[in-house]
Amino acid sequence: MNLIFLKTKAARGPLFLVASSLILLILLPAAITVGAANIELPVIWEAITRYDSNILHHQIIRDIRIPRELSAALVGAAFAVAGAIMQGMTRNPLADSGLLGLNAGAALLLAICFAFFPGIPFIAMMAFSFLGAGVGASLVFGISFLVKGGLSPLRLTLAGAAVSAFLAALAQGIALYANVAKELTFWIAGGVAVSTWDEIRWMAPIILIALILALFISKQITILSFGHEVSTGLGQNTLKVKAIAILVVLMLAGTAVATIGSIAFVGLIVPHIVRFFVGVDYRWVIPGSAVAGAILLVFADILARTINPPFETPIGAIISLISVPFFIYLTARGRKPL
Repeated sequence: MNLIFLKTKAARGPLFLVASSLILLILLPAAITVGAANIELPVIWEAITRYDSNILHHQIIRDIRIPRELSAALVGAAFAVAGAIMQGMTRNPLADSGLLGLNAGAALLLAICFAFFPGIPFIAMMAFSFLGAGVGASLVFGISFLVKGGLSPLRLTLAGAAVSAFLAALAQGIALYANVAKELTFWIAGGVAVSTWDEIRWMAPIILIALILALFISKQITILSFGHEVSTGLGQNTLKVKAIAILVVLMLAGTAVATIGSIAFVGLIVPHIVRFFVGVDYRWVIPGSAVAGAILLVFADILARTINPPFETPIGAIISLISVPFFIYLTARGRKPL
């Protein structure tokens, strides 16, 4: 009976992907119309097809709104897929780049950038963010392995919480010492208000390459999610798969954190929602998470501009308000999958 149920869910994969893609395609132009200056949909098409630099709304659409929403969609996809891979690889339903030290590690290295290397180009910030995410992940997994009893979902979560708190405290200390606390706080709050085409030119190829790699190993992630013994018994080179998976997660989380800030919970809740619809086959979970994560961030950006106009609410706060009840629900359920 369970096998039939799982096959039924897997059959929903294409339907879920098509439906969520249509929602995203509707949401993106809707998001472009919302803001301090409300813009009608026909003006968006005019700005794309017959751009006139003398028309203010055309400038707003081309130079501010479109890069902003593209950044939100790419970052949402990156965070969600990173969380999905981590949950499948570690078999930890609470795994997320924000909960396992990656975001805090990236924040620490970016605080060092703000303090000692002001004005460095965006690509250098991304490199620092990758390095910081790697440091955070290494500390979390290292502590979990060193503890008696070895790696387990609970130890990963506890180690991630401890390491994240420690690295965040270091980042705040450096920011206060170098008098860049305002810049760091603004970045930690999260937002895509200052996203530019230059940033997208750097971040989009990295995120897209990482997403392709994630799809390439999606079948192996599915096997890993059944446990080490099962994957080894099926002849899978688990070490190679985990190495590629960790590289993909670092690329996704590092780029996302450098672009939008240290936003937690996106990679936690989105994969659970997607698995509820499509089952545990990561050939559908990964693309589904990418689209659903993009929807979540674009929707959060719409709320950020409409809750208290003309001021903007930090996206990180909105995501937390949406996600914390879901996090509590998952914790209460324990390790039972959705």
